[in-house]
Amino acid sequence: MTARHVSGRLADGREILYFFDDAASAASFIPPADPRPLPPRPEPGELRFDELSGEWTAIAAHRQTRTYLPPADQCPLCPSGHLAADGRRRESEIPAADYDVVVFENRFPSLGPAAGPVPVHPHWGQPVPSTGRCEVVAFTSEHSGSFATLPPRRARTVLDAWAERTAALSALPGVAQVFVFENRGAQIGVTLHHPHGQIYAYPYVTPRAALLAERAAAHLAETGTLLGERLLAAEQRDGSRVIMTGEHFTSYVPWAARWPLEVHLTAHRHVGRLDELTDAEREDAARVYLDALNRLDNLFGTPTPYIAAWHQAPADPRLRAAAWLHLQITSPRRSADKLKFLAGSEAAMGAFINDTVPEQIAERLRAVSGAPAGVSAPASNPVAGR
Repeated sequence: MTARHVSGRLADGREILYFFDDAASAASFIPPADPRPLPPRPEPGELRFDELSGEWTAIAAHRQTRTYLPPADQCPLCPSGHLAADGRRRESEIPAADYDVVVFENRFPSLGPAAGPVPVHPHWGQPVPSTGRCEVVAFTSEHSGSFATLPPRRARTVLDAWAERTAALSALPGVAQVFVFENRGAQIGVTLHHPHGQIYAYPYVTPRAALLAERAAAHLAETGTLLGERLLAAEQRDGSRVIMTGEHFTSYVPWAARWPLEVHLTAHRHVGRLDELTDAEREDAARVYLDALNRLDNLFGTPTPYIAAWHQAPADPRLRAAAWLHLQITSPRRSADKLKFLAGSEAAMGAFINDTVPEQIAERLRAVSGAPAGVSAPASNPVAGR
């Protein structure tokens, strides 16, 4: 694929990458300078090992000062040059006057900015510098909207940016797992309204990723077959929870959904990471993804808060061999005006109790349009539904 991104630097030395919908725009683009008098980057936080659980915790107190739900005229993800309410020109995190998709190092990172491994034998009471990398992905220069309202070409560019960053971050020393995700809605805890997502490069395998990878690896060792392939085939065979079947991806409500609204997008072919997808697979992933998000919004007629999490293979070869790429979209929305909060069983024990029936949710999602609100769906769609 022809390179469609250009790299630059922000005033404090952070990397910024501009991704374009077409290669011609990338070839003629010169990254503008960042004129802001930014202070030096903060010192890294700490990683502390919890011997009781065997899990790492990132201590990042500097994030307390990060920007929190600013008005539109002060949004740090809108292009520079816009006028603020006081009439003064604003300089944002993105120096360009306009852009397609931008990825840059987070000014308030939970991890990093230096990459490197965590100790093999960590101990209580011995903090280590927080290593890894945190990046912000701005989906569009438009302040309003969401990933669901992106045109297909732009959604594909975002997929390409995710894939490129997955490959680049996975190659950094000490990176054990790359996590691509999007938080949407104040109910989820977003701090910026501008359509965006994030990428974390962890120096350790996170608890959830380790659990999924270990189960997949054990299944392969015991049966000689891939767990991801078996589960996808079972969902397709049953059909009652399938929402849309594309050429390379299928969306469905999983059999044991833990959240009131939960949709998985699973690759038909055994791939572990986004950068392993072919052009055709990325095109289909973007299409099925947009369809799923729009159905979630159209279910109650108003934007649905959600977390969209790409489950990619960890770097460990033993765990990577059996991992199956999939996207998990979860929402606490259990009705038009009610949210599910994680209470005792879920928050303390990790034992989920779902208030909805997966088959009924899938049926309702199939019944609504997969087009953005106000846009008519095609008269017939041979790949939608069961």
